[in-house]
This record gives sequence, structure tokens and C-alpha cells, in this order.
Amino acid sequence: MNDATQPTSDNKVVKPGQVKPLGKVLAVTSGKGGVGKTFVSANLAAALAKRGQKVLVLDADLGLANLDVVLNLYPKITLHDVFTGKARLEEAIVKAPGGFSVLLAGSGMVEYSRLTPNVREDFMRIMAGLLPHYDIVLLDTGAGISDVVLFAVSLASEVLVVATPEPTSLTDAYATIKVLVGEQQRRIIRMVINQTARMGDGRAITNQLQQVLDRFVVAKPGEKVRLIHMGDIPADPAVRQAVMRRQLMISVMPGCPAALAVSQLAGKIEDTLINKPL
Repeated sequence: MNDATQPTSDNKVVKPGQVKPLGKVLAVTSGKGGVGKTFVSANLAAALAKRGQKVLVLDADLGLANLDVVLNLYPKITLHDVFTGKARLEEAIVKAPGGFSVLLAGSGMVEYSRLTPNVREDFMRIMAGLLPHYDIVLLDTGAGISDVVLFAVSLASEVLVVATPEPTSLTDAYATIKVLVGEQQRRIIRMVINQTARMGDGRAITNQLQQVLDRFVVAKPGEKVRLIHMGDIPADPAVRQAVMRRQLMISVMPGCPAALAVSQLAGKIEDTLINKPL
């Protein structure tokens, strides 16, 4: 892929540095680290798998990958090996606890902390190889608005922003959404609020963010950005227990409040993304 402006199959124009979002791909991202983004990605994948979906999670945090830690996996082959031609794509795909597949990235890969033409081409090649084989691909991106994170998000047809009620998380979530609107012309952003104290907190938070966006962020003249509240995940001691044990909460404690919330989130994702015609 070069940086020249290229036509797409539906005659839309992709500007330099942009790509056309791919099929049933959901980017799970966040403004800051430590909000439970990878926890949500892994447990959401397991919940979707329980509903009969064929799911793959790609660890798109190329520099600070930790999906393997959350899932207690020790891969012999990683995305790095595929990028460098040492292994084939199918060799790097691992079956995770919870019934879904994962493509893990090695941590500390400094050469992938910047978005070079080679990284772009490698990423596009990997995605093209994955999409025909899964009902949905989840991209567990890095946090923030680095060029690598934004490129990974640009590949997704839908974006799920994970935030917590903490002011720093919400400030960074707003900044991320603002960049996604400005650089990728996103009109719809989905949100899940993690670690909520009371039922309804997440919807109230999403509504507050919507009001700020309505005032300060313009998609196009006369067109507003729409935040869709996909659900809350309540603060739950079971989450920490599962994380410390490196287990999937949705599998080992399926009846706890947080697991039930993730299951509800999976149902909404299934209805709005997987079952939606392309």
C-alpha cells in the first residue's frame, strides 16, 4: 500500500494515510491505559463465542502487548514472526480459553511502535488473511492516539471506547473521540463504562460526553457525532480475582455482576455488528 490517494470499490476516495474500514471488525480502544480494555476484549470474545460466534482477537498493541498475560498463554509464535516471514499466519493463531482464537503480539517490539510503510502493509496483509474465516475480529488496540493505534482503529468498521468514571479516563476518552472524528470522519462511537459504582452511571456519563461533543466537536456542518452507550460493567471483586488468577471471568464466574454485564454487551454487539448486513 502506498501513500497515493486511491479509489475504492464504491468510488469513494481514500485520502493519503487513510484506509477504508474493513468488514465485521470491532476496535476496542481507550483514551488511557488501566481502564480494563484488554479485560473487556478477552471476556467479550468469550461471551460472543458462547453465543456461537467464530471470534478472533488480534492483539494490536504492538509495543506493549499483554493479552497473553490476561489469557495465561505462552505462545511460541507471535505476530512478530508473521511480520518477519518466520511463520505463516495460520501457525500464529492460538485457541484461547473461552472458545475463541487469538493472534498475539510480542511485547517490547520497538520496531512496531511507529507506523512505518512496512507496518501498514504487514497489518493490512494480516487482516485480509483473517477476515474470511471469522464472524467477527476484535482489535485490542493500544491506548491513546499514537499513529499505530489510530491506524489499527481505522481498519475497524465499528469502535468501542472503554472508559471508567474517573475524570482522567473521561478526559482522555473525549480527546480520543475528538481525534477519531477529525481524522477518520467517525460519526458513531460506541462506549462501555467499566467499574461503575451504581446502575445508570455509565449512561449518565455517556450523555455528559455527548453534550460536550455537541458543543465543541463538529463532524460536518449540520451533522453531529453520536455516542452510543453499549452498557456498564459494574465494579466487582470477581474481576480482580480473575485477573490475578489469569482466568477469564466470563468462564470461571459467569454469574457475577460483571460477567452478566459483559454477556449483555456481547448480545448488543451481536445484534448491531455481526448480524448487520455489510
